Amino acid sequence: MGVITLVMLGSLAVLAVAGAVLWGRQADRPDPSAVLRGPSTGHLLGTDRLGRDLLARLLSATWPSLLPAVAATLLGAAAGITLGALTAVVGGRAARLLGALINLLLAFPALLVAMFFAALFGAGAGGAVLALTVASAPGFARITQTLAAQVAGTDFMAAARVLGLRRHRLLLRHVLPHIAEPLMLNTTVAAGSALVALSGLSFLGLGVRPPSYDWGLLLSQGLDRIYTEPLPAVAPGIAIVYAAVAFQLLGEMLAGAAARQARPHPGEEPVAHPVRADRPASVDHVLEVEDLRVVLPTADGVVRPVRGVTLVLRRGEMVGLVGESGSGKSLTALAIADLLPDGARASWGTHRFLGTDVGSSTREERRRQLATGMALVFQNPASAFNPSLRIGTQMTEAVRAHRGTPRAEAVEQALARLERVALPAGRRLLRSRPFQLSGGQRQRVAIAMASMMRPALLIADEPTTALDVTVQRQIMDLLRRIRHDDATAILFISHDIALVADACDRVLVMYGGMIVENLPARELASGARHPYTRMLVASVPDLASERDRPLSTIEAGPPDPYGATPGCPFHDRCPHRLDRCATQSPVLSPLGPGHEVACWQPLPAAPPRDRRETEEAQK
Repeated sequence: MGVITLVMLGSLAVLAVAGAVLWGRQADRPDPSAVLRGPSTGHLLGTDRLGRDLLARLLSATWPSLLPAVAATLLGAAAGITLGALTAVVGGRAARLLGALINLLLAFPALLVAMFFAALFGAGAGGAVLALTVASAPGFARITQTLAAQVAGTDFMAAARVLGLRRHRLLLRHVLPHIAEPLMLNTTVAAGSALVALSGLSFLGLGVRPPSYDWGLLLSQGLDRIYTEPLPAVAPGIAIVYAAVAFQLLGEMLAGAAARQARPHPGEEPVAHPVRADRPASVDHVLEVEDLRVVLPTADGVVRPVRGVTLVLRRGEMVGLVGESGSGKSLTALAIADLLPDGARASWGTHRFLGTDVGSSTREERRRQLATGMALVFQNPASAFNPSLRIGTQMTEAVRAHRGTPRAEAVEQALARLERVALPAGRRLLRSRPFQLSGGQRQRVAIAMASMMRPALLIADEPTTALDVTVQRQIMDLLRRIRHDDATAILFISHDIALVADACDRVLVMYGGMIVENLPARELASGARHPYTRMLVASVPDLASERDRPLSTIEAGPPDPYGATPGCPFHDRCPHRLDRCATQSPVLSPLGPGHEVACWQPLPAAPPRDRRETEEAQK
């Protein structure tokens, strides 16, 4: 199929370049003695009303037939793709307005639009090209809008926004390359359709006008004698179909080549040997958030997934954030990173990042500060990268965009970071694409990329959930190393209670959109005082668990995110609830050094003997 396609395209290219040179003079030479003759040895397709050879005119019309079609397709694709792709990088209101504009443009049939604007712009090749450009742009916009919407919600787009990349870079480096394959196929197919449409306009007298000519005009002129001499009318139609099929096959060939290039290959997983450096951590506050709230309007009502979160992170500190699914952990992180989905709104009493009040900063200042001072590592390493870009491009993008680092220097920095995360084959890896790496490799590259800007805060949203225990251990060692080497504060979100207790300094326990307990990690197994925290710890099986007894669970389910009922959010599941728990919401109150709990009746501390047994079981 590829050979046939190349042969067809090559023949069209040769005719387009050489047709007018070889047959142009013959095509324009009138012969009064040979008017309207049928096919003969001297004129294989016959002659027209002026005695001009129709075969010569057909061959020399290749360039004026193909060039306007390609030009109209490229102009329409450029306008439509730009319009559709913008919906993925602009704000919610602008995206809705662009979507409404696309829907409005699509309400009119493309053929009628082309005919209307062809008449408006005036007959001729230029007017027909502009008319077809206007008619084809909405179709490209709708396809691009649909494809871009799938990209806009991905983790790698969220990571790109955290980097503070401007909209044109998001558009050119992350959105368009990711959807290039289907757009390429659609554009080549549209070129064939444009050829048919332009020929139709010329056929109707709205396109090319004499003395110029194209295949559509030749078809119109030959139609007058189709019953007596069908070949002069059939031949231009065959040429139009031939070129349209060639464009169609070109699209299929390009799409197939792109699919073969994207076919995944197995990657090898090197063994990591991280070295932990014990550097003293600074006590400076990196992040201070007080009374953080997130609301999300929906068709069923207003969802309040985060309801008054207060937290502080210091330099070099790793803080765990644990809780059941739906407790608001990830949305808290997204609100801190200014990555909430469209429609969601965040409010706070205090929000300072690196000593700067986030609320008083402009959007541009906030984006730049977050891009250079904060990084995210997502749960799924496969979705954390743009699959259409090479690893080297994605790793060096932030330092080149924000620090103006030359490409060669940025590559050297990326190689150093890859070696730091135990991926020594750096240059080969930088030339790879994400699908060529294993899950552990992708996650380590994600950590290396997150550390390129030496951020003061790293948010790790369940970075080990999709990995096996061996790779999980390596990833945790890497996070510890970044924390100590760069004095980076880490907010570690996880469901793994034992992992958080082992890796973190402090633990924030979240329930119903609120922080219900803040305690040192070493006290999590035995010193938890909130009933919910105690039940979470008890639900983790250990080596001392009796196999003939069922695992401990927390009865019922989390609170309704639509509800705004007063009182403690855990009161209906708490076996130690008081009457006031149903009407009065507790606030975080200190119990001891570094220990706060939001409970009207905190549980007593476990006896020393029970503590030793619990700690030994956890080990």
